[in-house]
Amino acid sequence: MFNRIFLFLATNIAVIAVISVVTRLIGIDQLFGGNMSGMLLMCAVYGMVGSFISLAMSKSAAKRSTGAQIIEQPSTEQERWLFDTVQKQAQEAGIGMPEIAIFPSNEVNAFATGMKKNDALVAVSVGLLNTMTKEEAEAVLAHEVSHVANGDMVTLSLLQGVVNTFVMFFARIIGAAVSGGRDGQSSGAGYFLTYMIAQAALGFLASMIVMYFSRVREFKADAGGAALAGRQNMVAALERLNSMQAPSELPEQIAAFGISGRGGKLGRLFMSHPPLPERIAKLEAQG
Repeated sequence: MFNRIFLFLATNIAVIAVISVVTRLIGIDQLFGGNMSGMLLMCAVYGMVGSFISLAMSKSAAKRSTGAQIIEQPSTEQERWLFDTVQKQAQEAGIGMPEIAIFPSNEVNAFATGMKKNDALVAVSVGLLNTMTKEEAEAVLAHEVSHVANGDMVTLSLLQGVVNTFVMFFARIIGAAVSGGRDGQSSGAGYFLTYMIAQAALGFLASMIVMYFSRVREFKADAGGAALAGRQNMVAALERLNSMQAPSELPEQIAAFGISGRGGKLGRLFMSHPPLPERIAKLEAQG
């Protein structure tokens, strides 16, 4: 589901932008940037810190942006089933009990996020609970629990930190080159404006690396979901999702992060999830 990756990337972009502006304004970057190796070290520190700040904020950001309501004590039969299902899957996957939430959306969606395997959040939409059979919903939950068990958000943060490092580093090189400085050491409005534009452009292109990782991990989460909930149930859940993809209800600006993606070969590079028919075929081939 798109929420997990989209929210993380959006938060990461915002955090890195704030770090860049603040450190430039107060001159901290000059302490590390006297040479190329110093500048690279500075970018690595900022890039990793920014990525893990984004990860630390992921649960609260997800709750706030989706309006997710945490189930503290199940009060309905549906909530009890949801609670018991996730608890059973978490035990089988060897992780701590995640927080469980339902968010108000008619779209069939779900996500998992969190900084630690034993302190994660698994959330499903009202639309998913009202549309899917229990077997299909169980498979979706198993898919999300598998993301947590596989440590995908932590690994994504490490990857994003490396990406941030080189995006910031080369953006400084470009800024210095355009403004006539050396080794990324320049000043003035021209340098800073060029640096920020280059950082945004390089960050957009570098997101292809993160999206590729996400697509690979989706296949693994599908396999994990099949192991926890049954391969046929996982296939049925993906087939149900596939049957509901025309037309997409996702806004154009985030359509590339949807569960089935949109567009041709170029658009595929920015998809966080492989096309559903590919995921279904891979699961069926494993049988």
